[in-house]
Amino acid sequence: MSLNTAQLGAALQEAVVKCSERCLYQSAKWAAELLTSIPPSDTDSEPEDSQMTEVPTDGLPPIVVTGNLDPEEAQLEAKEINQYLLAKSFFDCREYDRCAAVFLPDTVLAGILSTTTSQSQNAAASKGKGKTKSQAGRRSSVLSPTLPKLSQKSLFLALYAKFMSGEKRKDEDSEMVMGPHDGGNAVNKQLVTISRFLEVWFQERTTESGEIVGSQGWLEFLYGTVLSKDKNEEEAMRWLIRSVHLYPMNWGCWLEMTSLIGRVEDLNRISQHLPQNIVSFIFHLHTSIELYQSTSTLSNQLDQLLSIFPTSSFLLTCHALLSYHQKDLPTAESHFSNLLALHPHRLDSLDHYSNILYVMNLRPKLSFLAHLCSTVDKFRPESCVVIGNYYSLLSSHEKAVQYFRRALTLDRSCLSAWTLMGHEYVELKNTHAAIESYRRAVDVNRRDYRAWYGLGQTYEVLEMYAYALWYYKRAAGLRPWDGKMWMAVGSCLQKMGRDLEGIKALKRALLADNYYDTGAGSSFGSGRDRGGTMDPEILLQIAAMYERLEEEAEAKAYMEMCLAQEEGAADNLEASVINIHADSQSSDDESRPAPTGGGESGTGVTAATSKARMWLAKYAMRTGDFTRAMQLATELCQDGVEVEEAKALVREVRVRLEVEGSSNT
Repeated sequence: MSLNTAQLGAALQEAVVKCSERCLYQSAKWAAELLTSIPPSDTDSEPEDSQMTEVPTDGLPPIVVTGNLDPEEAQLEAKEINQYLLAKSFFDCREYDRCAAVFLPDTVLAGILSTTTSQSQNAAASKGKGKTKSQAGRRSSVLSPTLPKLSQKSLFLALYAKFMSGEKRKDEDSEMVMGPHDGGNAVNKQLVTISRFLEVWFQERTTESGEIVGSQGWLEFLYGTVLSKDKNEEEAMRWLIRSVHLYPMNWGCWLEMTSLIGRVEDLNRISQHLPQNIVSFIFHLHTSIELYQSTSTLSNQLDQLLSIFPTSSFLLTCHALLSYHQKDLPTAESHFSNLLALHPHRLDSLDHYSNILYVMNLRPKLSFLAHLCSTVDKFRPESCVVIGNYYSLLSSHEKAVQYFRRALTLDRSCLSAWTLMGHEYVELKNTHAAIESYRRAVDVNRRDYRAWYGLGQTYEVLEMYAYALWYYKRAAGLRPWDGKMWMAVGSCLQKMGRDLEGIKALKRALLADNYYDTGAGSSFGSGRDRGGTMDPEILLQIAAMYERLEEEAEAKAYMEMCLAQEEGAADNLEASVINIHADSQSSDDESRPAPTGGGESGTGVTAATSKARMWLAKYAMRTGDFTRAMQLATELCQDGVEVEEAKALVREVRVRLEVEGSSNT
């Protein structure tokens, strides 16, 4: 194990340097954090006397760049070292065009672009006119662009600088967030240039068998990223997979692959083509969490990784998010709190922590977190989101929008800011702005169920139920074990008059909530012991829909179940077994671990249970069960809900009982 750890440490050290050389700073940071979280082995703590204390008089040579095992590449890198250092210094100063121009002046790029364009036009023309192969071959050789002789490292740096320049200009062209020019359709104008250049570069080095001679994986990563930005996702994934096979320690490439995966089935299909190593293992875990999975298998995988990297901030964040997705908010909050104590200056993922504090209504902690983020760096997107969440909790919605807009000014791809700004616009009754915010969130990350759910809510407010239903179904597809999603689907179907489908969706909501409430072992409707209660509101809605369908027996059964939730669900197991049919079972057969619910205690008297009691009292009146009607009506008078109607019902029952008594005598 120690040898493997040593090899892993060496690989991560190399990854930090190589990513830094290519200005992939986030990947370098990820590798460095993982590297320092490996506990030191016993051999690392040698006695002080045994360590070398003498320093060479000449000093040690400065470590500027890593070596290259490819002799040709090593020779090119040595020749370009001064230019490379100049270009990297320009990149570090965010002078991207100037960095690219060191190796690839605009004249060179323009020449390659014009040559490849005319080449494709002539190829199309020759195909249309039926030219001979020899003529096409001569034209191709004449027009074949000549690429400058550069090392792959310098070429990557130049093209990546061009890419960053295009991204920067794209944001500048959009101007103000959600302003007149910010329609979300601005594009990186450098993508075509980079794509054409890399196409020619790969063509020159591709053999007949499809292998690219001498490639090291970095240019494949850049090409995959460009294709991804250009919405060519299938081809992008192919190049990114090729990149991780050539160099698996580039975390940025794995993250780009995660952004292209929308379903668990896609992840399982792609996993068969990936290299088998620890980074691939981490990728599978991270992507599963991004897809809102929360299985016991994931927990075990995370524990295995934490045994190797016990203080890794990345893995500790994954641990907290896993609890968050399981709806175990106290545990998630505790994990984030411990993470903050270990890394008090780390702002990454604190927007998720602020969401948890917001939902738990922990205003003092959220206030502390907002103050801390502002002290560390008030112009980081995460800081702005945290502060915006704090103002939202104070119901200062305009101020919250201001901070979410600031976060987006700093980073247009900040998912949390788009979604949360949509929530704030809903609170401000600005439905048009809310819809636009949610749409932009979905453009950034189509896996964000909150944005899909927000779109559904907004269209439901506008009474456009067909649109609302479509968006709710997208949200439910991403979170099939979240009862809130299915409840929204069922309520929308109810408003559309599609009661049978609505009943099915609401039963699915009960099934989903039961999994979160009772843990992995239970199966809803199995008749085994279940500690949690069912949501009375859902049961009441199902009963009302059955009543509209004139299925009074089913309606009565669900009203009885609704009433039973006051004391707890244990007394009503058989009714749930009968009424929750197999039609609401999920296709996802993996059990989900979750926190245990609230034991045997029920919900107590609620508006929903009082309505159910009133319905049952009236039903008893209709069927002549006056004793039961009197009992329920009397209980209603004590509930404090629907009191006047309950008193009138009591009087009516007494009259009926008196009439019945006198007729019997």
